[in-house]
Amino acid sequence: MSTLRIAGLRAAIGSKEVLRGIDLEICSGEIHAIMGPNGAGKSSLANVLMGNRAYLVTEGSVTLDGVDLLSLSTYERAGAGLFLASQSPMEIPGVPLLSLLREALLAQGRADEAEEESLLARLDKEALSIGVPEAMLGRAVNVDASGGEKKRLETLQLAILQPRIALLDELDSGLDVDALRDVARRIERQAHAPEPGTIAIGVLAITHYRRLLDELHPDGVHVYVNGRIVKSGGLELADELERDGYAAYTEDEPVSDFIFP
Repeated sequence: MSTLRIAGLRAAIGSKEVLRGIDLEICSGEIHAIMGPNGAGKSSLANVLMGNRAYLVTEGSVTLDGVDLLSLSTYERAGAGLFLASQSPMEIPGVPLLSLLREALLAQGRADEAEEESLLARLDKEALSIGVPEAMLGRAVNVDASGGEKKRLETLQLAILQPRIALLDELDSGLDVDALRDVARRIERQAHAPEPGTIAIGVLAITHYRRLLDELHPDGVHVYVNGRIVKSGGLELADELERDGYAAYTEDEPVSDFIFP
């Protein structure tokens, strides 16, 4: 079983602090959801965990199975088993999806899985389950893809690469009802009921909306305001936020001059 441990994490961008002491633990087979108002610093958390160099960690620790992630570069964190499905997936002209996945598998020492025939078979299977058109598999990564198609492709990469911990930054952004169901159910299955021969992943899902959680079935929900977690609970907490909003959690928060990216 894998465990991501975040303890006392504080970080700044420029002279402004954007994370103010994050404590969170995510294990294999668990799905945790972070919900918060715009500008709360949710995406900053994902960026710091993945090693975005625009951020400076000023305090705390982040470990994955005992490995100090903060001492690693972004690609080394990916090699250690951390995966980020970004809010706005970037296009990579000239790099076919098959080549990207093959090189990633080879870098992780998974040469058998990187063999073209085996990888193509898995791609076809996963693409069908997630609703990725076959024609998109031969394109450069995310080129000429809509926002929803990019999210499906991110989920396809996650399914093939089998990370230990997946960070999902607003996975539901830009998805229609059918696409949301396809990608969320695939990720939920990988966490709670993985196929034989695959590992159960841990998931940290950043979202604004309750509808994603209807498909992901989170084990924990965390209210995130002004750079910190202010309350944790179960799905009933998401129901409360859907009904009442964040006013009860923001009114008592100290006024800050933080600048969030």
